[in-house]
This record gives sequence, C-alpha cells and structure tokens, in this order.
Amino acid sequence: MNHALPPGSTIGILGGGQLGRMMAMAAAEMGYHVHIYCPEKDCPAAEVAHKTTVAAYDDAAAMAAFAKSVDVVTYEFENIPAAPVEKIAAIVPVRPSPSVLSTSQHRTLEKTAIQKLGIKTAPFAPVKNVDDLKIAVQKIGLPAVLKTATMGYDGKGQWKILSAEELPAIPAGDYVLEGFINFRMEISVIVARDVAGNIACYCPVENIHKNHILDQTIAPARIFPQLAEKAENIAKKIAEGFGLVGLLAIEMFVTDDDEILVNETAPRPHNSGHWTMDACITSQFTQVIRAVCGLPLGNPERLCDARMLNLIGDDAADWQKHAATPNAKLHLYGKKEARAGRKMGHVTFLEIAPRK
Repeated sequence: MNHALPPGSTIGILGGGQLGRMMAMAAAEMGYHVHIYCPEKDCPAAEVAHKTTVAAYDDAAAMAAFAKSVDVVTYEFENIPAAPVEKIAAIVPVRPSPSVLSTSQHRTLEKTAIQKLGIKTAPFAPVKNVDDLKIAVQKIGLPAVLKTATMGYDGKGQWKILSAEELPAIPAGDYVLEGFINFRMEISVIVARDVAGNIACYCPVENIHKNHILDQTIAPARIFPQLAEKAENIAKKIAEGFGLVGLLAIEMFVTDDDEILVNETAPRPHNSGHWTMDACITSQFTQVIRAVCGLPLGNPERLCDARMLNLIGDDAADWQKHAATPNAKLHLYGKKEARAGRKMGHVTFLEIAPRK
C-alpha cells in the first residue's frame, strides 16, 4: 500500500473510446483524475475526462508531454505502436508493460508465448507472402483462417479459406494462418494482477457473435464447474507468465470434447466484461484502476447472473425500450453518429431472484 497512488493522482489512458470513458468514470469515483490521449477529436472518453490530448501516437513531443503530466499510463485500446509506448515507459510507469502490449497485439508472438506456458491454442503458422501461405496451408491443413498479425478486430483483416483454390492474393506483410476450430462455444475470462502479484479472476462468460461482432455475453458461461475452473486456471497462468500488472481479457474456444484453446488476449477492459459494471462487487473498470494505481484488487464476485446485449448501430434507437425494462441497466457511450457495426452502447439484464 505504501506505493499506491493517492487520490488526486492522474492516470493517463491511451485511447479515447468507450472503454476509456468507462475507465475514466470508475477512476473519478475513486478520486483520480484521467488524462486521455487520443488521435480523434470529440472521442467518447473526452466527455468525462479531466484532460484530453488530441495527437497522433507517433507524435514524440506530444507523447512525452503527456507522459510527464501523469502518474501512470494504461490502455483502453491495444492497436497502438509499441515503440512510442516503450519511450514513455522510460518517463512514467506503464501498466500493463510495453512487453505485454507487444505480445498481445501480435498474433504470432501471442500464440507462441501462450504455447510456451504449456497452454493450447489453435495450430498456427506465420505467413509473409503468398508462397509462405501455400506452405502454411500444407502444414496446417484446411479449412483455415488467415489473419493479419496485427491491427485486426471484430472480424477485420481475416479470410476464411475452405479450399486450395481460395487462397487470397495477399500483398507481402505480416500474417498468421490458423487451423479452423469447430468450437461449441466461445468463452472469455478477465483476469487482473496487481503490483504485488496477487491475481483475481471474473467467472468465465459465454460470448455470442453476430457478423463477427460481439452481440451478447452470458454470465456465467453455460459450462460445467470443472471446465470453468480450468478456464480460470489458464487465465491465471497467462497473467503470471506475461508478468501482467493490470487487466487482461482472454478469449477461449470450448471444443465438443471439452478441450479449451486460447484464441487471443487483450491487455485492457473488454466488451465481454461490461456486465461486471452492474452484476459484480468490483467492475472490470474499477479493477483495472485499482491494479494500475498499486491498490489491492477488488472482489470480482458475481452478485447475480446477467446477460449483456451490445447496441450496434441503429440498435441504440431502442434506448427508451431498454430504459423502461425492469432489471435492465442501459449504458450509452455518447457517440454522435450511429453507423453500421459501431458499438453505441450496451444493456445489462440482471437475473435477480425475487425476495421470499
């Protein structure tokens, strides 16, 4: 506790989306200020932050000034160039560390690191060009999924390959070919680790996607307790192995024979953890603030079962219906324009048992 940041300290957040907005709100509840660094004007987090810097991530002078104005830095978005983050880490603590960021944002490095911990992933092979892709297909087999090694999310930068005749004519670059997994369910576990090495896990949740974007999260996941415990142990092992300080979301596949394969990680709060705002003692947003500020971790215990529904694009127009629904908690992100595929808000439906 001697090294915990006191209230009134300033937390720097790289990224200004809805995750940064909810992190800033959690920080304010604990008496902290938040300084947002984001390339876009009028970002959702700016509405609730103490200060905002609008500049590119490769603006060395702006990044240095930002680092000198805060007491710790964290992320709400992992697709940030690693080199500038490494530079500001020489000025101010960055949590999770730049090494965790670099690993999580590069699919080949990520899967290699996870497999070194003795944890299973889908079979994979790095790809740099079309010739590499042909060799990787022979090694991995088909069907398979080709992904950009970095910058992909919500199904972007991905090609499903069903036959050798369907190989995409990719330009030279950094890709990874993954064996296609016929999974029964996608689950995720959000794990936190503090500066003293203590770890806390949220229960595994079930994720349902629509058009490659998360549509619903069901908490807890509809799996046997033994499988849930196995998923939590995997998450704890990755947090320890990565040397995490902060929050890490880990997406996993559950196969028909109850094998768990890790898909990917994100060193920040996660869409599948939004339900924790309303259904847990400590939300994922409060937890990440606690972890990066050197405070003890909060209790992640679930108070009730819940279902989180994303409001994508024009779904947000139904806000009045959700606001009038009993046991529903509506969260809107303050985005001015609804576009197809854009996350505008979410609703958490709480399954509260009636009083006897």
